[in-house]
Amino acid sequence: MKYFISIIILILLGSTNSFAQRPPSIGSPQVHADNKVTFKYYSKTAKKVMVSGEFLDAPQAMTKDTSGIWSVTIGPVKPEIYPYSFLVDSVQIADPNNTHIFANERFKRSIVEILGKTPLVHSLQNVPHGKISYRYYQSKTLGTTRQLLIYTPPGFKQNDTKKYPVLYLIHGGSDTEETWTKVGRANLIADNLISQGKAVPMIIVMPYGNVRPAPMSDFTKDVVKDIIPFVESNYPVLTDSKHRAVAGFSVGGGQTLNIGLTNTDKFAYICSYAPYTATEEFQKNFSNYAPDANKINSQLKLLTISVGTDDFLYESVKKNIAMFEDKKIRVKSYIVHGGHNWINCKQYLATTLQEIFKN
Repeated sequence: MKYFISIIILILLGSTNSFAQRPPSIGSPQVHADNKVTFKYYSKTAKKVMVSGEFLDAPQAMTKDTSGIWSVTIGPVKPEIYPYSFLVDSVQIADPNNTHIFANERFKRSIVEILGKTPLVHSLQNVPHGKISYRYYQSKTLGTTRQLLIYTPPGFKQNDTKKYPVLYLIHGGSDTEETWTKVGRANLIADNLISQGKAVPMIIVMPYGNVRPAPMSDFTKDVVKDIIPFVESNYPVLTDSKHRAVAGFSVGGGQTLNIGLTNTDKFAYICSYAPYTATEEFQKNFSNYAPDANKINSQLKLLTISVGTDDFLYESVKKNIAMFEDKKIRVKSYIVHGGHNWINCKQYLATTLQEIFKN
């Protein structure tokens, strides 16, 4: 009997000790009414903790209290969605107390949203909402089953007689198929603009654009030969080029130009956001580009290229715009302030959604 009592005591002591060692429950980030933001991180052993984000010119040092909680208050911060991370003894980590994670395969960042008094175009508003579905398709091009996200607009019914135009929307280089919804808020931007009558109800397809170690040009084939047929077999969509658009950001912006301009019979709308074009596919397609400009201009309803003046790709994008203009291809350029970030990217998308499928 004494043996069993001793065992129970040891178990209880162990449980109590484990509970005592559990990190304290802290809330981070905390957005205050004046748009200041408090960030917190727990570590008794860290020597230096900093917060880094697009709302800062440089990483900001955090201070530790006697319980091991590091904290700092920043701001006020301009209303927007911002990625941020902690540097714990120079190691980048996402905020462990924040469930909103930046969908990316390389950077470890979290997301904080500053709402402000006036809703922004990407804000969650009291309007009818569409639906995001996670779907799987068989890519014969890549020899595997792949995932993509599909946005269907408010009021969509799978078996309805109404048919919709389709935007194929591609993420950046190390992003994933979830980045356009988790960071770019493509679904909320579409909801808001559709509710205001500024955008046509449409289906938005967000595929996974990274196909390495396969040649990156295989993604173009995947879109044309596998993704489009999957969408058109499973959704009530219009299948002519005038009701099909392609858009993308950064590496996805370069892929957009590759996909769209080599298939102008399939896409009447091509919208490239800060395109990264230093790729073998782009060089193959456009180094000795000799297009039939009259034919392309007659096929395309809209070709746009967007970039920020502080974007590290600004000069190369300007050269590409000049190249297309020199080839007599009609291109509409949007040059804005700011850098290579999702703050600008959301604005590029909001502009695009108000222009496509309207003529």
